[in-house]
Amino acid sequence: MKDKGMYKVEDFYKDFHNWLFTHGPKYIGGVIIFFIGLWVIRLLRSRLRNRMLKRGIHSSLQPFFLSLTITTLYVLLIIWVMNIVGLEMTIFTTIIGAFSVAAGLALSGTFQNFAGGVLILLLKPFELSDSIVAQGQEGKVLSIQIFYTVLLTADNKTVIIPNGKLFNEVIVNVTREGKRRLDFEIKIAYANDLDKVKAIINTAISLNKNLLTEPAARVGIISMEIDSVRIAINVWVEPANFLTAKIELQEKIFTDFSANGVAFPKAG
Repeated sequence: MKDKGMYKVEDFYKDFHNWLFTHGPKYIGGVIIFFIGLWVIRLLRSRLRNRMLKRGIHSSLQPFFLSLTITTLYVLLIIWVMNIVGLEMTIFTTIIGAFSVAAGLALSGTFQNFAGGVLILLLKPFELSDSIVAQGQEGKVLSIQIFYTVLLTADNKTVIIPNGKLFNEVIVNVTREGKRRLDFEIKIAYANDLDKVKAIINTAISLNKNLLTEPAARVGIISMEIDSVRIAINVWVEPANFLTAKIELQEKIFTDFSANGVAFPKAG
């Protein structure tokens, strides 16, 4: 029995010796490549971060791109090492494929919002502090996140719009050009002196400090109806002062009309 036990030990060492010389180099090579790969990925992480800073990529996108790139490199490294040591990849590939399909179906709307956020940050149809009109909402852009954009309306409401819907619809940027035209109309009776009416309006415009002098204001008849004349007023204003200028100008014109006896059309 002793000789038989010694034989088994010798047989074990012989098999181990054969395995070590047959498969050992693959495992040792896999381990070496794994640690070299980790060192290379850490080096690439630092260089990629510096490259994004130099290229001016938006700060909201930098962590995502960095994380996505590094994670992809880690996965590729692991797959490479598994191939070197001879591990079967069929089951691993099947699991990843099934998970990807399930995640894609469950997160399709989220991916759409993410894609919209990336495009907004890269193409910049609007930026922080711009005033925009989109999805039936008008407000100042407070924040541009990966999945949604936050607006603050004139009446102090916070509006959160998913980026998928935002980027796929019409966006009106009322800030980008630096000035905005303010348009409104006033109805007056036919009995009024047109030159007097226009002089009152032009005086009100000249006294309003929120209005721009260039381009020049325009005042004139836009249409003539059965019971009244419709006067169109076009003035230019900075986007931030749009509502204030409109209220002040309309109130000033109304007050001056009343003081100078300008008649409005009678209600039918």
